[in-house]
Amino acid sequence: MTAPTTTGPAEPTRAATRRAAAERTRTWAPYGDASTDWATLGAETMLAREPVMNPHDKWEYEDGLMLGGVLAVHDLTGDPRYLEYVRRNLDHFVRPDGSIHAYRPDELNLDHVNNGKVVLDLFDRTGEERYRKAADLLFDQLRHQPRLAAGTFWHKKIYPHQTWLDGLYMGSVFYARYCATFGREDLFDDVALQFTTAYDLTLDPESGLCRHATDESRAMPWADPRTGWSPHVWLRALGWFVMAMTDVLEHLPETLPQRATILANLRSLLDAVREVADPRTGLWYQIPDQGGRPLNYLEASGSLMVLAAVAKGLRLGYLDDDWSDHLDHAWASAVGEFLSLTDEGWVNVNKICQVAGLGGAAMRDGSYAYYMSEPIVANDHKGVGPFLLLAAEMRRRTG
Repeated sequence: MTAPTTTGPAEPTRAATRRAAAERTRTWAPYGDASTDWATLGAETMLAREPVMNPHDKWEYEDGLMLGGVLAVHDLTGDPRYLEYVRRNLDHFVRPDGSIHAYRPDELNLDHVNNGKVVLDLFDRTGEERYRKAADLLFDQLRHQPRLAAGTFWHKKIYPHQTWLDGLYMGSVFYARYCATFGREDLFDDVALQFTTAYDLTLDPESGLCRHATDESRAMPWADPRTGWSPHVWLRALGWFVMAMTDVLEHLPETLPQRATILANLRSLLDAVREVADPRTGLWYQIPDQGGRPLNYLEASGSLMVLAAVAKGLRLGYLDDDWSDHLDHAWASAVGEFLSLTDEGWVNVNKICQVAGLGGAAMRDGSYAYYMSEPIVANDHKGVGPFLLLAAEMRRRTG
């Protein structure tokens, strides 16, 4: 007996369902591409989503990084709302008498100096005495900052005898800018010393890359007993360092002999960083020289920092033009890998390592497992800041 036929639609097969889902995926609207005006979108996002930059009322270094990015977009567009955003948020902390709310100079923490670059930005734009006094306060910390035998600043009082690459961005770029702004040319040699010694103390000559940190006392459990190095290269530490070297070159006189050394070190380190870029995207992994290792991932903040340094270095003539193709390809990849838009039209910066350090109360050991264990988040200012800086540079570059 022949089975009856049905006149209704056939039940979809699993394969057909998968094909339909794939077809829908292909028709999803894109978030944007490398030609999108990400600089303006990013600045508008900060104004709308974060009118108060630090609801926890803390003086934190990543806020200065983010505000510097908003200022870069202001300088590009001339939109006064962006400058007002920066000033309003900074003035919550910098009081009319120049004191800084929530700042503890006795902690001797280089991280707490980073926001001083925005203080100097506002002093340059307004000439207001409150900003000069606040800059003087932060400069005074550097005059009392403990040092390694080589002359490099300790990262913090609670991390004795240690230099972290992060600290060059946090403290020593402000040091250079302060000296250039207020006529302390007598200290330029010491500024340069911070950069040349940090490079020499952390450089692994086999790879050309710099380790996250070094401990001259060899007392920390993470420190190599022979070199003092931490166990790994960490992407964001490299990002902090290459941004710092790129920035400080603007403030050191060209007649200073050590400036040429810093420039050569920047070029050499970036060449080594390029050697370990992901071949597909041109971006970098959390542990950049171990890209194929399980759990490793393309990380946003460090990748954006490296690219921001490259873009600025190309614009100012610090780097050869052979970086141009890599920059353009990696920027397009970064848009696809790290950026998304919300229904409100706000930019999300994704795949940011929330924090990574060494030692401390948690006894962070600097192992591969440690770096993989830290949370991956969106919209942390350590990723938003370099995104804004890079987006502004790329808009300058493409017109």
